[in-house]
Amino acid sequence: MNLTKTLRKTGYNLIEGPLRNHILLQLWLEKPSNEVELYYSNIEHAFLNDKQLNEVITPTLDINATIKDEYQFNIGMSLIDDIIKSLGLGTFELSSEIVSGKKVTISYDHAIIKEIPTGEIQKYLSNADFRHPNNALLKNANTNNLLVVSGVILAKNLIVEIETDFSLDIYLILKLNKSVDRKLDFSIVNTKKLKMVSTGKIFFPIAVKAERIIFDKGHFISTNLLKDNKKLF
Repeated sequence: MNLTKTLRKTGYNLIEGPLRNHILLQLWLEKPSNEVELYYSNIEHAFLNDKQLNEVITPTLDINATIKDEYQFNIGMSLIDDIIKSLGLGTFELSSEIVSGKKVTISYDHAIIKEIPTGEIQKYLSNADFRHPNNALLKNANTNNLLVVSGVILAKNLIVEIETDFSLDIYLILKLNKSVDRKLDFSIVNTKKLKMVSTGKIFFPIAVKAERIIFDKGHFISTNLLKDNKKLF
């Protein structure tokens, strides 16, 4: 089963870069260049409402190691290097150790999904005011440039399998395990397949769902699910 397609059917997109500071209710600003930047760390820093927004942990989306994305070798290795950086191993590049191969498979395990129901966000905004007079915020609201993070998928384990075009040996595995400060575990599946599993004890963001906030002349109208969340990654 394809991981990217499975997530997109439910409004989520994988985070592909090393930046993984996505949390619920962040406000992101879409710029004229179609790039985005973090605008407010929480919607409550921009909008004032007595209503409390509560997150829910939903079991409806089961992300496990059987749902995988398969990549050509160089594309996959580029993605892995970025993910490894997000795990606090910025100086370690696996692509410098495994320089050739056939394909790379990436999956995640022990995932949880944290969400704020869309209806709750809409109800909050329909009765909210700006926390203080803010011309820039009003302009961005009226031009529909505000995005709010409504869901985050977090995983405890990254699982990577790399099919090489050379025979692996125990000395390479020992070298790799020594280089990663016990944050990753490398093992040999067969003579030409390497397995890497993250061994951290904390969950890290792997996918995000976001809503575009729609205003008209200072009045909140609705939110629309952002179907292509790639701008956030």
